[in-house]
Parts: sequence; C-alpha cells; structure tokens
Amino acid sequence: MALTFHWFLPTNGDSRHVVGGGHGAAVTASGRDRPPTIAYLSQIARAAEDLGFTGVLTPTGAWCEDAWLTTAMVSQHTERLKFLVAFRPGFVSPTLAAQMASTFQRQSGGRLLLNVVTGGESHEQRAYGDFLDKDARYRRTGEFLHIVRELWDGRSVDHEGEHLRVSDARLTRLPDPVPEVYFGGSSPAAGEIAARYADVYLTWGEPPAQVAEKIAWIRKLAEREGRTVRFGVRLHVITRDTAEQAWAEADRLLAGFDPATVRSVQEGLARSESEGQRRMLALHGGSRDGLEIHPNLWAGVGLVRGGAGTALVGSHDEVAERVLEYHALGIDEFVLSGYPHLEEAYWFGEGVLPRLAARSSWRHPAAPPV
Repeated sequence: MALTFHWFLPTNGDSRHVVGGGHGAAVTASGRDRPPTIAYLSQIARAAEDLGFTGVLTPTGAWCEDAWLTTAMVSQHTERLKFLVAFRPGFVSPTLAAQMASTFQRQSGGRLLLNVVTGGESHEQRAYGDFLDKDARYRRTGEFLHIVRELWDGRSVDHEGEHLRVSDARLTRLPDPVPEVYFGGSSPAAGEIAARYADVYLTWGEPPAQVAEKIAWIRKLAEREGRTVRFGVRLHVITRDTAEQAWAEADRLLAGFDPATVRSVQEGLARSESEGQRRMLALHGGSRDGLEIHPNLWAGVGLVRGGAGTALVGSHDEVAERVLEYHALGIDEFVLSGYPHLEEAYWFGEGVLPRLAARSSWRHPAAPPV
C-alpha cells in the first residue's frame, strides 16, 4: 500500500521553539509566538495541500482551540485537504456527533476524518463535566462508536447501555463518504475498542521494535473481530539537506528548554493516566542525555510536550529511510509535525516526499492518473 502523509494544525500556537501542552502540561510561553489565527492556520493548511499531504490533524483539549470549529473555518480556504478532527466522545451525544460529521462531509466535499480520543486525564475530563474513571470512559467510547456507526449505516438506533441511551435515533441525511475513524491507545481497553471500531490505529513514535509489537497486538485483536485495521504513526520531523544541519536544529531546540520548565512538565506528565504517555516518558526518563533512542529517532520533544514526543531527525535521505523502515512494519500513514509548522512542512514536503516518490512509495494526491 502506498504511503499517506498528514500534517498538523497547531491550534495551541506555533513557534520556532517547541510548544508544550497536552496530557496535563500547560501550553508553554512559546505558543504565543504565532497565535493560532485562522489566517495563519490556513497558511499552513494551504502549504500542506500544495506539498502533497493528504490531511491535517487538529488536537483536542483545554490547551488548544476547538477542533470542529477551527477546521470548519480553515476548510473554506483549501480545496482538497482533509481534516483529521480530534474529539472526545464523552463531551457530545453520539447522535449529535454523527449529525455533525454528516454535515461536515456535505459542506466540505467529503473531507472529514475523525480521531476519537477517549481522554487519559481525569482532572481535565472533570473540567468538562465528565466524572467517569478511565476504564469506564473506554466502555462509553465503545458504546458511542457502536451508535455512531449504526447511524452512519442508515439504521434507526435504540440503545440502552451502561453509559449511553438513545431511542429511535436516526439521521435524515447520511455522510458521503462515511468518515474514517482513527483511534489510538496503548492500554488493553484501548486495544479492544480499536480492534472493533477503528479504521486506522494510531501509535506515537516509539522505536520500530515496540511499534511492531503494537501492530501485532492490534492485528490479532482485529482478526478476532473479523476485521482488518490500517496503521499509522504520529511523529515530529526535523529534516535538512545534511544530517549535521538537522541535528544542529535539534540541539538548538534542546538548548531552548528551560530546566525549570522541563521539571514542571515532567512532574505534570508523570501524573497522567495514559499508558501511551507513560511509554513516551520511559523513552527519555526526563533526562537530556541519550535522546537518540533509535537511529534518527529523537525523544527530546517529549521533555516539554505531552503526547507525541519523538521526532525523526536527519538528512532527507535518512528520514526517508526511517519512514520506509516503519512502512516495512505495516505503517501506512504518517501524521507529522515540526516547529514551526509552516517552515517544517516545506522541509519535509520538498526534501523527503520527492525521494519517496522516486522510489514509488508515495504519490502526490493531486497527481494525474498514471
């Protein structure tokens, strides 16, 4: 299967430095360098579209702008680009979410993808009025996705579950196409939900051996459900004409990490209930030493940022090789980002994508049929 690449819309702000935030960590001051205005986010989106990215991911949480509203506005400034909208099923009814997705598809020309985020931080969930514990949240996510998929299939739904209840729910207008569901999570409960409902299972950028274990785990669970699931990885990138230039940029970013900020962020992230976040923290242990945890895989971003905390760092040729290494494991989709997001989109799009195209591993979405 040919590779698919997505970029990232920094709805928490952008900078020439790493912008922290997420999973209990506050947005760092650098997030104010380039505020997430519609004008700036649209500039990134248009660049991603021109360069050949299929879609853009928007995050969810109290630390960033609302993904639904932001992408609806940015979509009006693009033509082909899809929007991978992250949202938390506990904050909206399944019938309304199914309707919102259907409306988005019609108004955008079928450019919606959905990243379902169960939520790994109870304190943040409670701020939104959600007082379930983590395991209960996953069970509710399963009920939510069951209802939504039934509605998208045109069925009338009566459901009385542990957490959700709807009666005679139906959509008068169905989404076309039905949005694909992206889902991540490293806990046993997350695996069960992904196997049952996800189209694409997303993992954060762990070393290839650990990613291979995750792929085998989800594949086995999906086979039990009689399903197949595609796989994607979420990574940052620092790619330059030479390896020396790329690592110099990584060193520049690392030099900008204030020790007090690193300590504060790490203390906050250590309280996270997310298994994926725990695995990210284990890659660096809060230390600035030994951050290249696999050839060209750098864990430095995770010192000040929650969630995805690793970056591919190297020359364009080296980064292309690492992409193909993950692809050989079964990863077909890459959700990428870099600081600042506008400039880094060009570094990757003009440096790495042509090399992958030359090896027949990637094709520009807007290219004419062969």
